[in-house]
Amino acid sequence: MDQSNRYADLSLTEADLIAGGGHILVAYKMKPKAGYGYLEAAAHFAAESSTGTNVEVCTTDEFTRGVDALVYLIDEATEEMRIAYPIDLFDRNITDGRMMIVSFLTLVIGNNQGMGDIEHAKMYDFYMPPRAIQLFDGPSKDISDMWRILGRPVKDGGYIAGTIIKPKLGLRPEPFARAAYQFWLGGDFIKNDEPQGNQVFAPMKKVMPLVYDAMKRAMDETGEAKLFSANITADDHYEMIARGEYVLETFGPDADKVALLVDGYVGGPGMVTTARRCFPNQYLHYHRAGHGAVTSPSAKRGYTAYVLAKMSRLQGASGIHVGTMGFGKMEGDADDRAIAYIIERDSYTGPAYHQEWYGMKPTTPIISGGMNALRLPGFFENLGHGNVINTAGGGSYGHIDSPAAGAKSLRQAYECWKAKADPIEWAKEHQEFARAFVSFPKDADRIYPGWREKLGVHK
Repeated sequence: MDQSNRYADLSLTEADLIAGGGHILVAYKMKPKAGYGYLEAAAHFAAESSTGTNVEVCTTDEFTRGVDALVYLIDEATEEMRIAYPIDLFDRNITDGRMMIVSFLTLVIGNNQGMGDIEHAKMYDFYMPPRAIQLFDGPSKDISDMWRILGRPVKDGGYIAGTIIKPKLGLRPEPFARAAYQFWLGGDFIKNDEPQGNQVFAPMKKVMPLVYDAMKRAMDETGEAKLFSANITADDHYEMIARGEYVLETFGPDADKVALLVDGYVGGPGMVTTARRCFPNQYLHYHRAGHGAVTSPSAKRGYTAYVLAKMSRLQGASGIHVGTMGFGKMEGDADDRAIAYIIERDSYTGPAYHQEWYGMKPTTPIISGGMNALRLPGFFENLGHGNVINTAGGGSYGHIDSPAAGAKSLRQAYECWKAKADPIEWAKEHQEFARAFVSFPKDADRIYPGWREKLGVHK
């Protein structure tokens, strides 16, 4: 059934829709299956995303028509489809009237992802009007809170050198805590890897007291504050809350130095919001494990990593992993810096829409996945700043001298970029950074050809 007369209005302009403030706008790349017209398929998509069904029903009235989603722009040549969703379509909490990401996703990538006339459709950007921004929680904590704890300026406090305890699974409590201590002698921030939690060989109630002891000893020895991100991910929200409460109780007077990590993609929006609301005094660390199933450029359905990051800020994530923009081991390229910009800035123009955040706290880009000191100067140059958390597992524990030396090499790489220095010349004056060349020779050969001769390394 062709529903384009009802669910499409190509006379609508984006500027007028934005000025009106009553719609959430969503941009897709959509391709109909063979034999279906583009506008017909787009209208069916909008209908399925809002008030429509595949036949005329007797219960439709004028009010219902007033909350139809409307296709307002199509370009078959570029597979461009944009839809305006009236804000009143979206579910609100009965407790406080606020909006929820589950309702947003239920409509904009709900049943439409499995429709028989759609070859593929992938959301690549969305626009939230001012009223919607007001109705989402947003972050309660941001990177400035971490800078404050670390004794840094709360504006442009710079790079936070972090790691992930490696191997990601397999360490028992004492080796785990020992690895944490060794890194903290040189670095700032340690996070659980996403599968670490309460394994039978590493029960949380044995691991966390040892990690806190390691943190205290490292702080005593270095005279610096240290940060730990504890994974509280669980199927059951009561279990997740119990984990968070136990961690905070264990760290006691240093609980402000603890972030709480949730696997927000596999755990879902409910997990993120529960953590945000139950632990508003903690930095909420959103790990996006599993996201590549829908965000990978090879995936033609779902949504992009840019969309995932933008949603994380609305939900209240203090920080989210954003990839390494082609500088690490994960899929991505230099243009992925847009994923960082949309969450850290108060105003940014993305691939389809300009978004104002109206003072909503920023979400920190967390850089993870195959990074080391040699890759960092180029990464910072591409991003344009160093106000990020970087968790380098192999880049720390793979350093030839020690995890502490690995951590120091990361900091020195940031200082090298800040000073606009030549990395080879910088290495001659900074031992840990120099030893990173020997630690990661394949990267050194690729990024800094001729480094052996310049640094006098003969092996």
